[in-house]
Amino acid sequence: MDVLALGFGAMIGFGWVVLTGDWLSSAGTMGAVLAIITGGVIMAIVGLTYAELCAAMPKAGGEHNYIMRAMGPRPSFIGSWAIIGGYVTIVAFEAVALPKTVQYIFPDLSHIPLWTVAGFEVHLTWALVGAAAAVVITAINIRGVKEAGVVQTFVVIFLLAIGLVMIAGAFTGGSASNMEPWFHGGMNGFFAVLVVVPFLFIGFDVIPQSAEEVNIPAKQIGKLVVVAVVMATIWYIMVVLTTSSAMPAADLAGTDIATADAVGAMFNSDLMAKILIAGGIAGILTSWNSLLMGASRLMYSLARSGMLPAWFGRLHPKYGTPHNALLFIGALSFLAPFGGAEMLGWLVDSGAPSIVLAYTLVSISFLILRRREPAMDRPLRVGGKGKGGIVIGIAATIFGAALFSLYMPGMPAALGVEPWLLFGAWWVIGLLYFFRVPGGIKAGPDAEEHLLAKLRAKVRA
Repeated sequence: MDVLALGFGAMIGFGWVVLTGDWLSSAGTMGAVLAIITGGVIMAIVGLTYAELCAAMPKAGGEHNYIMRAMGPRPSFIGSWAIIGGYVTIVAFEAVALPKTVQYIFPDLSHIPLWTVAGFEVHLTWALVGAAAAVVITAINIRGVKEAGVVQTFVVIFLLAIGLVMIAGAFTGGSASNMEPWFHGGMNGFFAVLVVVPFLFIGFDVIPQSAEEVNIPAKQIGKLVVVAVVMATIWYIMVVLTTSSAMPAADLAGTDIATADAVGAMFNSDLMAKILIAGGIAGILTSWNSLLMGASRLMYSLARSGMLPAWFGRLHPKYGTPHNALLFIGALSFLAPFGGAEMLGWLVDSGAPSIVLAYTLVSISFLILRRREPAMDRPLRVGGKGKGGIVIGIAATIFGAALFSLYMPGMPAALGVEPWLLFGAWWVIGLLYFFRVPGGIKAGPDAEEHLLAKLRAKVRA
């Protein structure tokens, strides 16, 4: 339950609270549902490749291990740095989203103005809400997966209770007539929802990151990856249907936080709207907690392989957690709220291409290992004994490449200037470390050992 809560909770962050109104205005009720189902299928297919690889290589680091064995150290660094970038942007996003959400409940939160960023005036008291939460969540993670998992499970249970409230409200205070138009915006509306899929579903891959620290069979870990994706898909569909039933689309478009205002309208109660916001805060905490865990384990794995400074690979003497990596990412999330609320959109957009890049490289690694190491021990073999697994791997690779193309200039989800700047800054830092990774090392089960040996020889020389 704790591991499933980590994966599911990571995906159910804050996006469902603030983005649902945009989905409905872009694509209509059924247009948004179809886009989410399509995205869920894509992520489930990618998740199947993760499930097999995770069961075969249950080591902390997930993507780092899979790509290393299939393609070697340098491609492994690219995939790992990509997913870390995605995790870090979402962790920072949650740190900014928390004070924005709390302000819905406490409108007078902002005091002591600091500066203005992109038209948003940042106040000290507003920013400290996110910064203080960063300290608490980082401290919980330093104590280990078990403690973080227990916290996660309780918060996810509360989140599911909020879901039941939304369903009850739709039946008692909603109306099918409010759900029209069923479709809107044609294919552009459909793609406008589909392109946020990487942001909505990132988190199932946190499960492999903690594989060394959980006490369950490797085959079971792999299955939980797919179960978490299916649960998240059902959740997002439920949110769209219940929100659209609450009030006409034109009224939803004018709301501040559509999902909260929809629940308030269904129950004719401001209190119920604020309870929904409490669910949004629960989503923030679950996603933040899980992705902080995943990012720190990946940084630890890179440091253990010599790709990042050894400082990131040091374990806490008492809890055995990568506390330096946790402190580094926690510090970034501490600082993020001081950039203001406009950072929310920039962080989502800048992290999505990196996430998709990592998923695509894992899918390619799945295909390479199926071909090159057919006798590899696979406790969970997706697609059966025939060619089904190859079909799944090819589909995952094609879907990943197609999603990545949507972010390019001229495409429906073309990124703005600010996200590209954040994306570029992350990869400039990555390049500094990429060229420290020696070339000429063959992929395979012992690739990491050869890498470490070459790095030690380089130091002695």
